[in-house]
Amino acid sequence: MSDAKFDQLKAKYQSVMNLMQQKGVRLDNVNMAGDKLYVKGEAPSDAIKNDIWNQVKLVDASFSDLTLDLSAPAAVQATAVAAAAGGGTAGGKTYTVQAGDSLGKISQHFYGKASEYMKIFDANKNILSDPDKIKPGMNLVIPD
Repeated sequence: MSDAKFDQLKAKYQSVMNLMQQKGVRLDNVNMAGDKLYVKGEAPSDAIKNDIWNQVKLVDASFSDLTLDLSAPAAVQATAVAAAAGGGTAGGKTYTVQAGDSLGKISQHFYGKASEYMKIFDANKNILSDPDKIKPGMNLVIPD
């Protein structure tokens, strides 16, 4: 992808990048992945991770041109606890459902295909009874 597209997307999400810096997010990677801006980092806490996601949604609610791989120590620990309790998949990520999300939209974000939503549903059967009934604030395991 061209440097112009990279610069354009960095400018679009500059407020997100600024917030990450203010909140002490450690950035591991900022580059292009296909036609999307790819940002990988670690937030100091789950709360800060959620603040970053809220800023992303303010910039662009669909964030279709961004892949944000943001971890937090608490999220990693929650995944390990859920997996140990038989409620999740070891090696996955967690994602906090935001207003307007669907499993298809979350699947599109993590896997590049909305049709992979059943992976997420199957990994979260301990808290989901129907793939169409997710609520903002739910913490979902996203299997690898």
